[in-house]
Amino acid sequence: MPRIEIYTTPQCPFCVQAKRLLAKKGVEFVEYNVAVDTARRREMEARSQRRTVPQIFIDDFHVGGCDDLYELEGDAKLDPLLGRAG
Repeated sequence: MPRIEIYTTPQCPFCVQAKRLLAKKGVEFVEYNVAVDTARRREMEARSQRRTVPQIFIDDFHVGGCDDLYELEGDAKLDPLLGRAG
């Protein structure tokens, strides 16, 4: 099973939507609250080259944000990344 990491903030509706899709897929993920953890925020920015949340990684693959995650789902490319048969 791949390692899924998502960098979030508590008040972000896009973070909620992304986590909802991952939960619907039945996959576990590690969530980092970058609103309170400045070291994780710097890590997120270095890894993604972006400052917005959410930022989602599946193993070392940078998915991007919520829209990117849903685009992968719409294109039937998310399940293979998650190690699931489509």
